[in-house]
Amino acid sequence: MATTLYSVTMSLDGFIAGPGGDMSWLAEYSGPDPTVDALIDRVGALLVGNRTFGGDDPHRGTEKEGKAFGGGWEGPEFVLTRRAPATPVPGVTFVGDLDSGVALAKAAAGDKYVNILGASIARQCLDAGVLDEIIVFIVPVLLGDGVRLFDHPGGTNVRLERLDLTHTSQTTNLRLRVLR
Repeated sequence: MATTLYSVTMSLDGFIAGPGGDMSWLAEYSGPDPTVDALIDRVGALLVGNRTFGGDDPHRGTEKEGKAFGGGWEGPEFVLTRRAPATPVPGVTFVGDLDSGVALAKAAAGDKYVNILGASIARQCLDAGVLDEIIVFIVPVLLGDGVRLFDHPGGTNVRLERLDLTHTSQTTNLRLRVLR
């Protein structure tokens, strides 16, 4: 059975995108990382939020633009949206609700990870009790504003267990299990 994983790069002050969803800051931190390379090999499907799917791309203007993990991964993508495009997108299935998206992505992933992309969909998965793990690639930059890693108005207490902590010259990588 597939494991659901929210993988994300975050600034030291807790932002995964800058103001307006800007992802350009991320480009300089997308260098070689053995943790990322190992993760890519274990991803069987993507579950992507609609804003992430149609949003800014840190690889804009390069041959890597629009490709998962900058072109390092290929496979089935499931985008959660209420407004699927009229024209089909090759390799992408648009789904209208979280339960269907998770079920389809898990079936496609087999015994690999369903990699979740997007803060809103990650929060929805966490709220629904279907998020298993989180891996955060923390980079040495302060953005000051933007999209937070996890935002829950009114607060909440989500218990996590540290599974792994690694470092590269550009990132600190923290992998956690969601405790239920």
